[in-house]
Amino acid sequence: WMKNFSFLSFIRDIGKHITVNYMMSKDSVKKRLSGEAREGMSFTEFSYQLVQGYDFLYLNQHRNCKLQMGGSDQWGNITTGTELIRRKTGNEAFALTCPLITKADGGKFGKTEKGNIWLDPNYTSPYTFYQFWMNVGDEDAEKYIKIFTMLDRQTIETAIAEHKEAPHMRGLQKLLAKEITIMVHGEEEFNKAVEASNMLFGNSTQEALKKLDEQTFLSVFDGVPQFEVSREKLGTNIIEMLAVETAIFPSKGECRKMIQANGLSINKEKFTSVDGVLGEENLINDKYILVQKGKKNYFIIKFN
Repeated sequence: WMKNFSFLSFIRDIGKHITVNYMMSKDSVKKRLSGEAREGMSFTEFSYQLVQGYDFLYLNQHRNCKLQMGGSDQWGNITTGTELIRRKTGNEAFALTCPLITKADGGKFGKTEKGNIWLDPNYTSPYTFYQFWMNVGDEDAEKYIKIFTMLDRQTIETAIAEHKEAPHMRGLQKLLAKEITIMVHGEEEFNKAVEASNMLFGNSTQEALKKLDEQTFLSVFDGVPQFEVSREKLGTNIIEMLAVETAIFPSKGECRKMIQANGLSINKEKFTSVDGVLGEENLINDKYILVQKGKKNYFIIKFN
């Protein structure tokens, strides 16, 4: 609805309803003009509240939209909309803001922020979603559990107190991650996320590994070195595959020693035969094989 609006039409039909004094009274404008911000304020930034205000006016007139919600930093822009609606049409309009949700580093949640999470599983898998909440700091966990969950006050206060007694157990993060993941993705996906988390840190099995969908599998092992090998190479001897077709081992001798020392796992199961091969039955999602060298070194072979 803005694309065909000419500048002259805008200042004539919209600009005349809001005074400069009204626009100057906004805290966001005052701070920028009082010297708190060195760079000052451009005309574009100053007039933005009119543009956002017109959005509200249009939606109020054409879609019967009466309420605009946002973070507390948007209060000035939103109330310009309610004022514009009042002066131009006399219709009802309301503004509702809540304190801006920030992370411990001061950054805010938002789709333009790095490391943001989405509710849509196509953008953020349930596993990655669960891990986000599991990995927040103690200070953030204490704040987020009050904002994002429906737990009662007594439960939250008890959880915070218990967490302070044993922060290394990350009890608060576990409760936070559980509540939000179930709320957004359901209990089944939460259980899958917990099981997937055990892939790296617990005693998982090949059966559990093969249950993971491709997106979750790649999320769990994000950052793990990958090697691409032609599908025709399936059936190749294990030592040849790990030391020649890929660079998982620097030499056949080292690979052989690792197998004989019971230190090699394929898809979370010990691989003990130096004459063994990797075949179709080993594939995860029909294309991947997870190789574990020792306790902590993971590699993925992708067969194309």
